[in-house]
Amino acid sequence: MKKRWLPEWVSEYRDRHGKPRYRFRRKGFAAYSFKSAPGTEAFRQEYAACLDGTVAPPIEAGADRAQPGSFDDLISRYYRSPDFLDPGERTRVVYRGVIERWRQHKPTSGRRYGEAMVRDLQPRHVEKMMADMLPHRTAANMLRKRLKALMQFAIRQGLAKSNPVDATRPFKIDSDGFHTWSEDEISAYEAHHPLGSMARLTFDLLLFTGQRGGDIRLLGPGHVRDKRITLTQEKTGVKVSLPILPPLAASILATPSKAMIFIINGHGRPFTRKGFGNRFRAWCDEASLSECSAHGLRKAAARRFAEAGCTNQQIKSWTGHTTDSEVARYTAAADQKMLSDEAGEMLMANLRKRLAIQNDNQLEKGA
Repeated sequence: MKKRWLPEWVSEYRDRHGKPRYRFRRKGFAAYSFKSAPGTEAFRQEYAACLDGTVAPPIEAGADRAQPGSFDDLISRYYRSPDFLDPGERTRVVYRGVIERWRQHKPTSGRRYGEAMVRDLQPRHVEKMMADMLPHRTAANMLRKRLKALMQFAIRQGLAKSNPVDATRPFKIDSDGFHTWSEDEISAYEAHHPLGSMARLTFDLLLFTGQRGGDIRLLGPGHVRDKRITLTQEKTGVKVSLPILPPLAASILATPSKAMIFIINGHGRPFTRKGFGNRFRAWCDEASLSECSAHGLRKAAARRFAEAGCTNQQIKSWTGHTTDSEVARYTAAADQKMLSDEAGEMLMANLRKRLAIQNDNQLEKGA
């Protein structure tokens, strides 16, 4: 139903309760349901946002075949939103992979999840989807996170009123993630791969910068200035500037290279992402360290900082983490015995100080 007094591309319809609603429908653009009534300032602002494509963006090629209000429709919008585009490229690849596998999946009903209507999703559906992925708990939890993000976006798009994923719970993961290297394992690797080898330089870059393998494999002399390494983390976009510690400086000097980056393969070229992981895996296996990994060295670096008494803020300045909870996961392997000894010494020092103050006060009263 179209009324003359409504703006162009705006039409009125009745919802299931018979209440009048208004939506923006323009060929080649996503549909948008207004939250405010015509004639109000809020409606005018929403309409302006529709015209400039903010809330009713152009539809991608092929996306016009998606049924309005379906997950195919929602996902098409999501891929053009800051929610999806702001994270780094590597993160987007992971997110898209999870979403697309889910969208194309056909349960016993025979209809793809992407064809289902967003408004119909309920907590029991999400729990069933997660249960169907067992025993792969981590993958199920990842799907839950992506669906939660999708539904939050759906609420802002007017395709849902609440987030059904909030009522569900993730599976408990017994694993602590990547194994944190112990000091014995660090010594074993150093003994097997001497200074001057590419295996050792890679190890030292990981351990003495605390960075991810994806950032380490592309480091080179161009990142060094004033005896510091400065880089922008690929995953988060966080910029860190780190002093080159003596062990790392010795390793760099012992491994001469004319390449533009520090770590190169046997052909004098940079490792691909997959090639880097496979090569470091092989170097660990050569040292009989089957549980160790490149990311485990990042956790070991954070553990060492924690054991040295560094604050969370100091640790974050190295690792690039932005929250204390993230640092807590990485420093969970800090030497409990040593830390408890230090805490005990600090406690006793404070008690001795308090006792000395009490004694001084009593002497003053006696005088």
